[in-house]
Amino acid sequence: MFPWNSLFSFKNNPNQKEFMKNMQQSDVQSFIEKVFSQVIPDNMQGMMNQNDGGSQKVNTRSEHPLHAEVFETHLYVFVRIPIQDESWLKKMKLYHTSNQSIIEGIPEESDRHVITLPALVKKKGASAQYKESTLEIRLQKSFNTQYSEIDVSEI
Repeated sequence: MFPWNSLFSFKNNPNQKEFMKNMQQSDVQSFIEKVFSQVIPDNMQGMMNQNDGGSQKVNTRSEHPLHAEVFETHLYVFVRIPIQDESWLKKMKLYHTSNQSIIEGIPEESDRHVITLPALVKKKGASAQYKESTLEIRLQKSFNTQYSEIDVSEI
């Protein structure tokens, strides 16, 4: 069984009861970490200490010249690109594949930027809107996971 009684035995130790009453938020966190370090095996603690490893990051800002922001919802993948000059909208070309968004013609006419998408998207149904100096590209996610069986033959 789990040794809960030995960890939280306030009846036996009155000092521990007073300690819990006077705890601040940082004290609570350090107390919980101490309890987990005593109870959970070392190989499991690596998983517990990962602050961002357990949840998928919703927002990612890339380090390429367009400073594009890519995120996904349940139904769509969004690419937001800050537009510095409104004249870019007339000279830019937007394309996409099932897993990439391609922007050509900005800031220079010969430039081509490829943004990898976090999920597969459908071929049809994409739209782009410009509002408040930001171009937002909305791509519909594809849930069609077709797969085929491959026969293995002996040689």
